[in-house]
Amino acid sequence: MSTAPAIRTCLWFDQDAEAAARAYVALLPDSHIEHFFPQRGDPKGRAFMVQISLLGQKYSLLNGGPHYKLTPAASIEVHLETQPEVDRLWDALLDGGTPNRCGWLTDRWGVSWQIIPRTLMRLMDTKDEAQARRVTQAMMAMIKLDGPALEAAAKG
Repeated sequence: MSTAPAIRTCLWFDQDAEAAARAYVALLPDSHIEHFFPQRGDPKGRAFMVQISLLGQKYSLLNGGPHYKLTPAASIEVHLETQPEVDRLWDALLDGGTPNRCGWLTDRWGVSWQIIPRTLMRLMDTKDEAQARRVTQAMMAMIKLDGPALEAAAKG
């Protein structure tokens, strides 16, 4: 076991950390459950905490009870190459969740996500102020981000 410092984001769930962990690792390539810590004394063998890796990022999903709630103040950003990838992940995470503006959604467990086509970042990284303004205005009008529509907005 390594003694080097490590950073891992911990997400607090009421009681569904294991279900969320299984869903998340199934949605994202190169993702997996690293470790399952059982809730001691639980006759059903439910998790106390599940450690996962999503695209190389480390998370701990903790079944901490109803004391704290997740908010959109912290979110997981996923940057994707193609619109079909954006659509697939958006639809899967939105199942039982709530859409928000500008590519944000809250999934059924209360975790906030930003599903971002890489096109947006490329279009915003410009010295052309008019283009950046058009792209920003288009983005602000969207719920799920639409890469081809952002490209069209960039062109004017």
